[in-house]
Amino acid sequence: MHRVQLHYTLSRNAGDALIRNPLPELLQAVSQQGSISGAARSLGLSYRHVWGALKRWETELGGELIVWGKGQSAQLSEFGTKLLWAERQAQARLAPQIAALHADLERAFAVAFDDSAHVLTLYASHDDALAALRAHAATPGEQGALHLDIRFTGSVDAIRALNEGRCTLAGFHTLEAPAADSLAARTYKPLLQPGRHKIIGFARRTQGLIVARDNPLQLHSLADVARTGARFVNRPLGTGTRVLLGDLLTDAGLAPEDITGFDLNEPSHGAVAQAVAAGVADVGIGIEMAAHSRGLGFVPLVQERYHLACLKSTLEQPATRALRGLLQTPAWQQQMAALPGYTPMHCGDVLSMSAVLPWWTFPRRKNP
Repeated sequence: MHRVQLHYTLSRNAGDALIRNPLPELLQAVSQQGSISGAARSLGLSYRHVWGALKRWETELGGELIVWGKGQSAQLSEFGTKLLWAERQAQARLAPQIAALHADLERAFAVAFDDSAHVLTLYASHDDALAALRAHAATPGEQGALHLDIRFTGSVDAIRALNEGRCTLAGFHTLEAPAADSLAARTYKPLLQPGRHKIIGFARRTQGLIVARDNPLQLHSLADVARTGARFVNRPLGTGTRVLLGDLLTDAGLAPEDITGFDLNEPSHGAVAQAVAAGVADVGIGIEMAAHSRGLGFVPLVQERYHLACLKSTLEQPATRALRGLLQTPAWQQQMAALPGYTPMHCGDVLSMSAVLPWWTFPRRKNP
């Protein structure tokens, strides 16, 4: 049993961190810099010191922290990733609860020493089904618990985080088979590469107009929003819903300046719904579940796919396999189907990106 012992230091230069530990700082530096020498430079330490410290920690903890592939930079092992995730989780949870610090730290770090537990970092466009999945996954099942470290951000930033190695999965959404000249294609195509990326199926969901209960302004389309001058609340640039709105406006023959309040935005579907519920706005665009949870009206506009993108090289990693298996279970799919506006769609299946997003054309091979 590995236990946590707490220390504190009195110093003029102790820094602002509530809790510090040299191992997570080393792991974070290696993860960001991709090499021992780069980590040493960023920490102001010698290569020999960092190398020796990591080797001592591996001996003390009984697990490999760093792995190297042929011709590749240094990367954290799954054990190292779990340790780093556990430390981040502990600090985020415990800052306002110093009295309970000791017990919560032990609970957080226990994940790293549980062979049946997996940690998966996911940057994703805001989605209520993913929040439900995080809670569902944390309950230990036959194959152990899966801890989803979800950072909600815009779809564009999520895919960039994936490409930069800051996460294992990226969640984004598009219309089914979006046109090659659509804003969605122009936005996402430069960030994705067939052969390098794969899509894991997740859900079909409904996006539409979030309006006041009983829809007093009788808003049934974006054309109605423009015609009536209804106060609109948008989503920020870089979010998938903002990209979707751009395509919907084009299809309706409308421009951003036709929408009153187009430049006002809220960071999530829930925040859009809250703005309508509070009377700050008359209408916004978002998912049905956000409207339903606040007793608001909802006018469906489109069905879209929510995708989970990953690098092909990570498909067979234990944590990714655990997620794919969980998504394919009847228990999870039944839970998702009960959410307003959601339907499981190829849930957990590995899909060809060029088939799901038909923006690429490849020359046919000639028969010999």
